[in-house]
Amino acid sequence: MNPIVYAIPVFMITIALEAWLAHRRRIATYDVADAITSLHFGVLSQVSAVFVRALTLGVYVLVFEHLRWFTLPVDSVWVWLGALIAYDFIYYWVHRFGHETHLMWAAHQVHHSSEYFNLSTALRQTSTGAFASFPFYLPMALLGVPPMVFGAVALIDLLYQYWVHTELVRKLGWADRVFVTPSNHRVHHGQNDYCIDRNYGGIFILWDRLFGTFVEERDDEPVIYGIRKPLASYNPLWGNLHVYRDLGRRMAASGSPWAALHAMFAPPAGSPAQRDTFDPQSFKRYAPSMTSATRAYALIQYALLIAPTTHFIAVSPTLTLGEQVAYALLILVWTVGVGWVLEGRRYARVFEWLRVGGTTAALLLMPSWFGWSADASVELMIAAIALGSLRLIHSR
Repeated sequence: MNPIVYAIPVFMITIALEAWLAHRRRIATYDVADAITSLHFGVLSQVSAVFVRALTLGVYVLVFEHLRWFTLPVDSVWVWLGALIAYDFIYYWVHRFGHETHLMWAAHQVHHSSEYFNLSTALRQTSTGAFASFPFYLPMALLGVPPMVFGAVALIDLLYQYWVHTELVRKLGWADRVFVTPSNHRVHHGQNDYCIDRNYGGIFILWDRLFGTFVEERDDEPVIYGIRKPLASYNPLWGNLHVYRDLGRRMAASGSPWAALHAMFAPPAGSPAQRDTFDPQSFKRYAPSMTSATRAYALIQYALLIAPTTHFIAVSPTLTLGEQVAYALLILVWTVGVGWVLEGRRYARVFEWLRVGGTTAALLLMPSWFGWSADASVELMIAAIALGSLRLIHSR
């Protein structure tokens, strides 16, 4: 069973708890539309991982089985500790290249596109980055790190980074000098001039101190989150692709194959000297007008989406490729449709009536939902909630 299946309830509970605490403390760290969009990005990243993981982990296993230089024991504490440190060291460089090369930034910018900083932001992950990043970790296979150990330390490194996405935890003294902490990571997500391309570490901030990319959070300058060219959209598909479009245009206008190749690996905003100075005082968040009913619709639809997403991740190994693709497209269309509602697109209401109507009809008429069968009363309750929520779109 994919460990993420068990992590999803923890994510949902802690996000709800953080939002409640922020509300109690009168800290404006959450926006419903932005948080739902972050969660949609997270859903699509896990859906895409079903198709990508077999390739990336498969290549790692092949390198380990046929090309490794050493054979390290899987039951050694030192192997596990060394693998975690090695993974985090490589992650630092992968993360750094993700900011300093246009091709890798096209994937990584997804994680920075939120203009808020909270636990939901941690789940705003790319659906396209694995192909560019996984080759960096193959030296661990050459050194003989067993695939089970590699997979476990990768998950540990990823899950550690979840808790550092919060404004509710301030500076932590000595821990800020050794580990990646909320204070250090707030800097990393900032648009402020002093924040750009800083604090890349996953677990250890020591790498940034060693390679000259560390900056401490300033008490006299609040961090402004987001990217310099705002996403300005709640559509997670567009959020994953819009920088690739910009890169494609830049390559097409480059004039030669060599210039196009250079454009792929050049900094995404040119050299530091070419970057515009950022004025925190003039920054305005993307915030199209919407009613409370629209926000309620998005929340209901995401609550309904949790179950099929978790089910897809859990049962994907038992599905045929065609079933996997069909299920994944259903989830993709679900997130895009809700994003259009949040943006106030004029065609969103019709689209959502067709999508929700078609999905509920399939749920009620199919013998089983991709291998899952439920009592008719449960299916009718789900259908009633989904169809009943559609009336909220009329309030726009």
